[in-house]
Amino acid sequence: MFIQTEVTPNPATLKFLPGRTVLDSGTLEMRDRAEAAQSPLAERLFDIPGVGGVFLGSDFITVTKSGSDWPQLKPAILGVIMEHFMSGAPIVAAGASGDTDEAGEFFEQADADTVATIKELIETRVRPAVANDGGDITFRGYKEGVVYLAMKGSCSGCPSSTATLKHGIQNLLRHFVPDVTEVRPI
Repeated sequence: MFIQTEVTPNPATLKFLPGRTVLDSGTLEMRDRAEAAQSPLAERLFDIPGVGGVFLGSDFITVTKSGSDWPQLKPAILGVIMEHFMSGAPIVAAGASGDTDEAGEFFEQADADTVATIKELIETRVRPAVANDGGDITFRGYKEGVVYLAMKGSCSGCPSSTATLKHGIQNLLRHFVPDVTEVRPI
């Protein structure tokens, strides 16, 4: 098994590509050991000193470091990921599942058509680009021209996330949906 790594725009995160499916659907973000109970793989990664967060995507694992340096962490992380996939153990514990995109959404029913267009743009144009950087972004709400988005994985806490939101996503949505006035993280 060969696991590739990629840097992300967030210097505190590194993207690991095992060359196979990680999650069949959705994403799963675990920011501490308690949340990692949802995934045997994440639990093992949190056993490595210096691991501060784990994000699982469809075909990648993003690890956030806390205080350690990548040259010390990377070999241990690669070893854990390889051992886990070779063992055949499940990625997600029984009963746990990836995030659902509709969880906690808010918008007025009168804005349903606008929201449908916003969601389609996020799904087809934004999420694939963000996934390339080891993260995810999901629609959370729309009110009075403001779109609320949740950023996860390497995008959460990334120095360039504000620029991504304000200049990239906001401009895209404004172009296709003139009712959009602003995009904010939630």
